[in-house]
Amino acid sequence: MSSTVSPTLQVCRECGGGAPLDAHFCPQCSKILSLGRHGDYFAFLGVPRRLNLDAADLEQRFRALSRQFHPDYFYNAAPAERRASLERSSYLNDAYRTLKNPVTRAEYLLKLEGLTTTASATPPGLLEEVFALNEELDAIRERRAGGATRDELSAQLERARRPIEQKREAHERDLADLAAKWDTTGSRDVLEALRDRVLERNYINNLLASIAQEANS
Repeated sequence: MSSTVSPTLQVCRECGGGAPLDAHFCPQCSKILSLGRHGDYFAFLGVPRRLNLDAADLEQRFRALSRQFHPDYFYNAAPAERRASLERSSYLNDAYRTLKNPVTRAEYLLKLEGLTTTASATPPGLLEEVFALNEELDAIRERRAGGATRDELSAQLERARRPIEQKREAHERDLADLAAKWDTTGSRDVLEALRDRVLERNYINNLLASIAQEANS
């Protein structure tokens, strides 16, 4: 057999046969395949690279694969097979945990497509809200330093929180629309717009956390 293997194949360590990257068991000898290089979580679970997935179908796939990979079934197998079952079980758990949550699913897909979801500065679309919030929080801190109680500051904190929460709700609607467009078109422009919204949403969540921290001070 040639030592040159297509990049779309993985090699069975048991029989040397080739198998598709998304296969879990060797088509030739039926042995569980070592994890090695794999495509991505979507391919591993056998679902399309989309942002809207059927939660029940995803769970069914996870449970079916969990049974197939369970180390108990490989208790008396060769060491390489036991190791492969553990590797695939661990990878499966990571894949399911990531894809079952719409937020981590979107961040993972963006990463696969080469788009970062880590903001190094305030997103331009939030500059106005951040400026207004910082002014409001500075005023709250001054009042607290002057002896105001938590109850006395609660209305002001709610006033600071409300526009940020409204912005978050609007972003969630935008994200849902963009996710549907991506699933339909696969457009790079749509994906980049989605990335921008994800960056802004993450920043908004940090702002809401800051408000909550002030409320508990």
